[in-house]
Amino acid sequence: MDKKEICSGYATDENTLNAIKNSLYGEDVIYDLSQIFKALGDPTRLRILYVLSKRPLCVCDIAYLLDMTQSAISHQLRFLRNLRLVKFKREGRMLIYSLDDEHVLELFNQGLEHVQHR
Repeated sequence: MDKKEICSGYATDENTLNAIKNSLYGEDVIYDLSQIFKALGDPTRLRILYVLSKRPLCVCDIAYLLDMTQSAISHQLRFLRNLRLVKFKREGRMLIYSLDDEHVLELFNQGLEHVQHR
């Protein structure tokens, strides 16, 4: 290792550093969280979450609103469902999608608020 890369001292005491180190989340939790942010990093999925924040909708409704094919919407919904960002309920032969819970709306709204904060 290059001597320039060696830390000459810590800005924080060792007990505090160890407490933080011991509080780190496991790889599985961090991976799951990264997948949620990956999902939120896609404009189409964000648009789907937005329209579902207004009301529960079927695939056809979402496809109409976003001017996309039902197949493309279904693919994205499957991705979002696997991450528990959306859920569905069956009404006859139709599946009605909605946000999984208030946390999803909070994530969306906080991101939007941050972007508009400029």
